[in-house]
Amino acid sequence: MDNLTFRHSILLLEGLKVTPQSSYPVFIMLLLAYVFTMISNIGLIVLISTEKNLHHPMHFLFCNLPLNDILGTTVILPRLMEDILKETSERYITYAECVTQAYFVHVFIAACHYVLIIMAFDRYVAICNPLRYSSIMTYKMVIKLSASAWGLAILLVTIMLGLTVRLSHCRSKIENPFCDNASLFKLSCESVVINNVYGIIYTVAVLCFSAVSIFLTYVKIAAVCKSSKNQALNSKAIKTCSTHLAVYLIMFFSGAIMTFLHRFPEYSDSRKLSSIMFHIVPPGLNPLVYGLQTKEIRQKMAKLWWRKKINSL
Repeated sequence: MDNLTFRHSILLLEGLKVTPQSSYPVFIMLLLAYVFTMISNIGLIVLISTEKNLHHPMHFLFCNLPLNDILGTTVILPRLMEDILKETSERYITYAECVTQAYFVHVFIAACHYVLIIMAFDRYVAICNPLRYSSIMTYKMVIKLSASAWGLAILLVTIMLGLTVRLSHCRSKIENPFCDNASLFKLSCESVVINNVYGIIYTVAVLCFSAVSIFLTYVKIAAVCKSSKNQALNSKAIKTCSTHLAVYLIMFFSGAIMTFLHRFPEYSDSRKLSSIMFHIVPPGLNPLVYGLQTKEIRQKMAKLWWRKKINSL
């Protein structure tokens, strides 16, 4: 009964460590980053949804990325900004809220990889099998690929959090700016070997699966481009693939820095800051990198801007 009561108790969340003098400037910076991320990602989704010329499998698959970025930013920034304006001793969160936040934090991280994998597959079909592209990348296939990306992320994260919530806990402080799986199972005084093993296998599997999949995809694309004498095809392939690769590298290195710093307790504050930046930098840069570098989207944005400017005169 005590464990059940404590399982649903109030936890103390460490939040972001800032001095009282810097709390408001940091709050404003995070607010601006959040507003920019939301406007740019929602704007891209609306643009692709409303413009018929952008109703292509490539763009519909891309919509998974801003949707995930909205999730990843929203799941931590509003709560983080709220806690910044509170005293560190008053940053309380219920266990249920903490589990919910941790769940969506990990869904966001996993979906980052899977969404970029299905986008790489789309580029592979478009460049390596251009004549069969329309028959392979149907709207039904787009739905299947999107569902598989989100479904796999949700399934694996559900198992991971399921292993954690089964534990009773004897501590009440989350030593992290926000809730995640590791912070939750560290509350327990029981053996967490299973949690650690699953967490390591899960992390390595996701990183290796995405890295190997995308590497092999680009090797095949590079081989096709090298053997092809079609300069127009090669130029288009370089533009679309470089954009996708840039987005992947931003996400991969942001996550790798966070994971690397986990192994060095003396850099605990740097790790915590990098974990926050993972939810800010990729979601903020993805619309700029992918949206502005995609010719069709860039042209539509330019037309809308000129139309708005003319109407205001």
